[in-house]
Amino acid sequence: MSDTSDGDELDAIREQKKEQLKEQLTGGSSAEEPIHIEDEAHFREVTGDGVVLVDFYADWCGPCKMLEPTVETIAAETAATVAKVDIDALQGLARQFNVQGVPTLHLYADGDLVEEMVGVKDEGTLRTLVGQYA
Repeated sequence: MSDTSDGDELDAIREQKKEQLKEQLTGGSSAEEPIHIEDEAHFREVTGDGVVLVDFYADWCGPCKMLEPTVETIAAETAATVAKVDIDALQGLARQFNVQGVPTLHLYADGDLVEEMVGVKDEGTLRTLVGQYA
């Protein structure tokens, strides 16, 4: 019986190690869901590498709510990381990037801002845009 429990224990350890490695590779967040930005340092960390679509939004914004399912689909089905910035919670960050209307979308490629769009965009447009830099 101890052989079975030893095997189960090894499987559990392997699974735990696999999850730890996955977290290290993805920065502790799932690439399949948008990352909610916490502060300016977190923003720089998230946008510093790879293709990142940033959604500047507000909870009270109707068009932002319309865009949300599209942004979630882009996060789940493309290679891009998707980050969300609540302009009410992070007013300084919104000011720093001259966000004057929401939703505003920024696309970063390896830390550089390469595209900026204001307003609701359809999934096809965003997929094409992300695909240009992925």
